[in-house]
Amino acid sequence: MLAAMAAVAVAAVGTWWALAHSGWLRVTGALLAPAALVAVLALFVTHGVLAPAVLSLALWLLALAAARISTTPDRRYAGQGNEPVPVPAAQRPWVVMNPRSGGGKVERFRLAEKARAAGVRVVVLDPDRHQDVAELARRALADGADLLAVAGGDGTQALVAEVAAGHDVPFVVIPAGTRNHFALDLGLDRDDPAAGLEAFTDAVEFRVDLGFAAGRVFVNNASFGTYAAVVGDPAYRNAKLRTTLQALPGLLTGPNAPRLRMRAGRRHAEGLQAVLVSNNPYRAVIDPAAPGLRESLDSGRLGVLGLRVENSAQAALALTGDRRSTAVTRLTAREVVVDADPGADADPPTDLSTGTGTGTGTETGSGGGKDIPAVPTVPAGIDGESVLLPAPVVCRVVPGALRVRVPRHRPGTPPNRPRADWRRVTRLALTPPWRRTGRTPDDR
Repeated sequence: MLAAMAAVAVAAVGTWWALAHSGWLRVTGALLAPAALVAVLALFVTHGVLAPAVLSLALWLLALAAARISTTPDRRYAGQGNEPVPVPAAQRPWVVMNPRSGGGKVERFRLAEKARAAGVRVVVLDPDRHQDVAELARRALADGADLLAVAGGDGTQALVAEVAAGHDVPFVVIPAGTRNHFALDLGLDRDDPAAGLEAFTDAVEFRVDLGFAAGRVFVNNASFGTYAAVVGDPAYRNAKLRTTLQALPGLLTGPNAPRLRMRAGRRHAEGLQAVLVSNNPYRAVIDPAAPGLRESLDSGRLGVLGLRVENSAQAALALTGDRRSTAVTRLTAREVVVDADPGADADPPTDLSTGTGTGTGTETGSGGGKDIPAVPTVPAGIDGESVLLPAPVVCRVVPGALRVRVPRHRPGTPPNRPRADWRRVTRLALTPPWRRTGRTPDDR
């Protein structure tokens, strides 16, 4: 057991070296992380305890799964604070489709043809030129559209959702993007985008919250710091893994590493490398079973995650989930303010996506050599789209801002599996069934 715990810590150190450094230290870390785990397996085999160790691990996983299931509430749809209301079909629905999203899902699933057959006005974006999606949605409303829909990624959905919320018209999501996090939280089938077209004919409606960052809508999250800088790199779209590995050393430990400060009510944190503000809190910081899932979309709260890892020891402590770890800050709030941390560096903050300064220095204008104060900005990722926002960035949530329509029959989100409450599980196990249900032995 001690060897296994030590191996996890060593693997965390190796992973940190591989991500946060370059050169020989990265190579050492890349070799150290798997070597530590292999060494433990070899140790177990040598002492003849591999089978008991594997069995013990399997039993612990089974116990954890049983504990989570026993304390899981009934299955529900995210965003369903109240029962969804059946609604009649829209008379003049409109949908915009991005043919590049999801590796060409619009064409592969023949979404445009099927939508037109259902009486929907379809606009397919031209991949060879830039088009203002929000303006297209506003024109559709001016032409009499009574429902707006998107078949594309989360970034495109956020643009149209803002227009729909502003005019209080229903909004429909067709999961034709790559990750489709918003569609997943709405309980839609991401593997069958065409099933989402049923929302035009046989639908239910409910309201969900919308997040705003410096006035820009996000349906999923707004990210600042390390992740936002990586997404802002022009090479990221075509080579995500390589670009990330090349950028991380400078973003985590380099002289231009982003440092942020965050304030939510009386809570504040400084020197953060990354801040993630989500439209409603995520279920867990790391949840391999259901990554990116939120408990609901109508809690009226933002979820806030802050990360500050300076060395391998902190990385190991964070990975083991030790409560003493200060690497991860997690809270909920109705409003969050994110800004560059001037105390982290004497120099002005740097926009890592362009390499230009973003501090409060001055620049020379063309009008007679006057000094014009530079506007401080913070790189951000709004639902995966790279932007520069004026600092400080105020993030807020507007409860029930968006009317969402979804098919009456849809898979729903995976059950919300909370962390096991072992005290409650023990109490449930030791309490006779008739006491839990209020019945006596004679009533059974």
